[in-house]
Amino acid sequence: MKLLFVYNANSGKMNALFDAGHKFMSPSTYKCSLCALTFDTFSENRIWKDFRAKSNIDMEFYHKDEFETKFPNINMVFPAILKHEAHQMSTVLNADILNEISNVDDLIARLKLQF
Repeated sequence: MKLLFVYNANSGKMNALFDAGHKFMSPSTYKCSLCALTFDTFSENRIWKDFRAKSNIDMEFYHKDEFETKFPNINMVFPAILKHEAHQMSTVLNADILNEISNVDDLIARLKLQF
């Protein structure tokens, strides 16, 4: 079983630079709540990074363009956290729920409830 984290952002250095600028200049209008929870403006959130390092959960991370390339037949709203097990995928936290989470500690607590 794996958790798939899919950000509502495209891959690439130019996109990363644009996203960092957007988060810095206008964080309230940034479109990826998962990015905002797990990353500070320029680097991974320390609390999140520690959780990932200590967790026994197998995790994979995708930008939306990478996810859509790897899983072309799955139509969904991003960001999302999915459970991928035995060729089956199910939603753990959808975009609406992720948009309601206000901090990384709450995200981690919700993930721990799932497992």
